[in-house]
Amino acid sequence: METVNVGLLVVIVVIVLFVIITLAKAVQIIPQATAAVVERLGRYKTTQNPGLAFLVPFVDRIRERIDLREQVVSFPPQPVITQDNLTVNIDTVVYFRVTDPKSAVYEISNYIVGVEQITTTTLRNVVGGMTLEETLTSRDQINTVLRGELDDATGRWGIRVERVEIKAIDPPSSIQESMERQMKADREKRATILTAEGQREAAIRSAEGQKQAQILTAEGSKQAAILNAEAERQSRILRAQGERAAQYLRAQGEAKAIEKRFAAIKAGRPTPELLAYQYLQTLPQMAAGEANKVWLVPSDFGKALEGFTRMLGAPGEDGVFKYTPSPDDGVRSVPEEDEESVKDWFDTTGDPEIARQVAAATAEATQHVPAIGEEARHALGAGEAPPPNGVPPRGDWSEEAPPR
Repeated sequence: METVNVGLLVVIVVIVLFVIITLAKAVQIIPQATAAVVERLGRYKTTQNPGLAFLVPFVDRIRERIDLREQVVSFPPQPVITQDNLTVNIDTVVYFRVTDPKSAVYEISNYIVGVEQITTTTLRNVVGGMTLEETLTSRDQINTVLRGELDDATGRWGIRVERVEIKAIDPPSSIQESMERQMKADREKRATILTAEGQREAAIRSAEGQKQAQILTAEGSKQAAILNAEAERQSRILRAQGERAAQYLRAQGEAKAIEKRFAAIKAGRPTPELLAYQYLQTLPQMAAGEANKVWLVPSDFGKALEGFTRMLGAPGEDGVFKYTPSPDDGVRSVPEEDEESVKDWFDTTGDPEIARQVAAATAEATQHVPAIGEEARHALGAGEAPPPNGVPPRGDWSEEAPPR
């Protein structure tokens, strides 16, 4: 009895295990972004999409599950010989996606290895026709050629290459040192060229500044000379006019003095004795000069006095010449008044034209001198043409002040 029960229990357990195994083989869950290649009795049946899949137990089976996401494969550095016989190691990265799971399973045994080998051979063909410098500067061209070749080769495998990138290009260490020395020499060369250009520009700017300074100095000296000449001319004219007025006033004063003196003499009615005394008073003054060492009195000095007395006097009843004053007619001479034409000789008012010229010259001398190129920039900003050779206009320096 017990033996029957144990046998029955074993049968039940076997049946349960068979049912479980059958259900496990009949029901499959395919994850998202994954495709399952299903075979029936060893032959391709279908490609199951993500979700719940029902299979015939012990008849259908899943050959392989294919990842449909974009995959990234980084291949190890590959030694490649360039056109100039230099060996470089190139590290590449391939981005691809499986578009046909059936072809990826049945057309090639391992599509990852196939992509790697095609990448290596294509890379060697492309880089073999380039020099090292072209290889280092033509990454985009190499990537484009690799992607085209991989697309043509992997299309029948159900794989689409998205893009190919070169991660690194490592030339030999000796070449790297040579390149570093070359780059250092190029940088030093560019630095020397830039320094020379800067010095040349500085010398040009300095020469331009000196040129403008000399031009402004020459123009200032020219204007100063013109103003000095004009001032000298005006001062000479004014001195001549003042001398003319002074001479006129001196002549007028001397005339009035002589007129006053003779009027006083006539009014005083001097005697011949007074005139002779005055004559004798004048003789020492005639000998007072520094050049008069000896003064001789002429022998006919008495006759000269006698003639002087005869001229001023008339003989009296006793035969002696006596001074006879002129009759007093009551007429007094009046000094001549100034003529109308000479009134402006004595005008001391300043000339307004001279004052205006002096003010203009002062303003011109004290005006602001702009920096080099400043007026040119202002002119360009205002839409005007820049002045020739960079010299700002300073007015017409050659124009003299109008004569008075």
